[in-house]
Amino acid sequence: ELALKSLGSEGLFLFSSLDTNNDLYLSPEEFKPIAEKLTGVAPISEFEEEETPDPSGETLSVVAKFQPLVMETMTKSKDGFLGISHVALSGLRNWTAPAAPVSVMLARQFKAFLPPKNKLDLGDPWWIIPSELNIFTGYLSNNRFYPPPPKGKEIIIHRLLSMFHPRPFVKTRFAPQGAVACIQAISTFYYTIAFRIHAEFQLNEPPDFPFWFSPGQFTGHIILSKDSSHVREFKLFVPNNRSLNVDMEWLYGASESSNMEVDIGYLPQMELESTGPSIPSVIHDENGNVIDSRDPSGEPIQFVFEEITWQQEIPWEEAAQKLEVAMYPFKKVSYLPFTQAFERAKAEKKLVHSILLWGALDDHKPLSASLPMPGSGRTLRETVLESSPILALLNESFISSWSLVKELEELQTNRENEFYSKLADLHLEKYNFPVEMIICLPNGTVVHHINANYFLDITSMKPEDVESSIFSFSTNFEDPSTATYLQFLKEGLQRAKPYLQT
Repeated sequence: ELALKSLGSEGLFLFSSLDTNNDLYLSPEEFKPIAEKLTGVAPISEFEEEETPDPSGETLSVVAKFQPLVMETMTKSKDGFLGISHVALSGLRNWTAPAAPVSVMLARQFKAFLPPKNKLDLGDPWWIIPSELNIFTGYLSNNRFYPPPPKGKEIIIHRLLSMFHPRPFVKTRFAPQGAVACIQAISTFYYTIAFRIHAEFQLNEPPDFPFWFSPGQFTGHIILSKDSSHVREFKLFVPNNRSLNVDMEWLYGASESSNMEVDIGYLPQMELESTGPSIPSVIHDENGNVIDSRDPSGEPIQFVFEEITWQQEIPWEEAAQKLEVAMYPFKKVSYLPFTQAFERAKAEKKLVHSILLWGALDDHKPLSASLPMPGSGRTLRETVLESSPILALLNESFISSWSLVKELEELQTNRENEFYSKLADLHLEKYNFPVEMIICLPNGTVVHHINANYFLDITSMKPEDVESSIFSFSTNFEDPSTATYLQFLKEGLQRAKPYLQT
């Protein structure tokens, strides 16, 4: 109360965003973001001081490419952003170019991407930055403006993402956090490493309220020598193959419990790419003498790099799938694209298990699951969809798929393929916000469906309080969510029997 009286609500809000341990005292470390903002000087972190750069080490030039969010793809744009203050979106509207279009980095800084000694098999994932959150730990505070100082392997990822915007958070507020990688190819001296990173950006600063910008994922690859002295190739990007790929949340008040707006949109391009292989910063002749980096005519010396012969490799799609399963164990079941799922179901004479959401199921923080509300897709994927009995039954008897409402709305209006349009129509008829789980025949006929809000409501009740006989609790499983979802799937199979036998 004294702090509120002294600072006012907005002042206390700013103070709280810096007071990370909530002791009502700002340590020098907590005050650091404000000091850097006021002085314009950012001290080198302890980790970077310990890393003494090799003056003769190689450097890598990285270029950032960025096209801003398409504002028209935001749901709020349909009513002209009615009721949303211009200030709330100012950080988003003003972000039209990368913060640093070009950056030169030491090749050895990329050693963070090298595999640990026990992860040298193709496609065997490891964590570069481990996830520290799960369904039990909850999520981190929304009331923050400045990222904590990166440590260890976070530093190179923080530096790379800072090329896009000055305030990247390498640890997201929601699970799964972190960065995961696996070996995609091996040669005598080189690895190709595939990686996936979950990170987000804070676009606003005081006195405005926080605005969180959360791309679904960053993915990419790096080809580097096994001693990290040379980087042959580097690329990092936000996938843009789906119609929506960014989640946004912004606060409307000076406290953690303030009203929050959520929306989703499409980002056409956000990528980093090396301009070529890393090159020596200092060139020596055969006698060890330093020579000019330009030839007698003044042209830069051209380097010739040996061709890499890969002894073992796996396709990019396989590596990406391994990373996806590491982030999301529920992906041990394949989730096919919508139309492909029905084709496969027809061929294999199985039912389709379909999840229809407003926001994505396998991005790091899907919009339909962005708040701790009952219908959370995040809750579904971190509980029932990961449980062994559910995984087993889905693999045995169903073809699974998840879709965005927006994608099915587009498919519904596509008259070039009447069958696909009808499939979308049958799905959308049953949809209720935010997530609908649907079981249907290969021809699209829905035999069973349940809304996530209702599902999570009844599984949070005591068995004797559940009036409906639609779902019954099994004593074989301690977790009522798993038991009830298993019952939902089995009843779908039972209802479909007359159709499948004909």
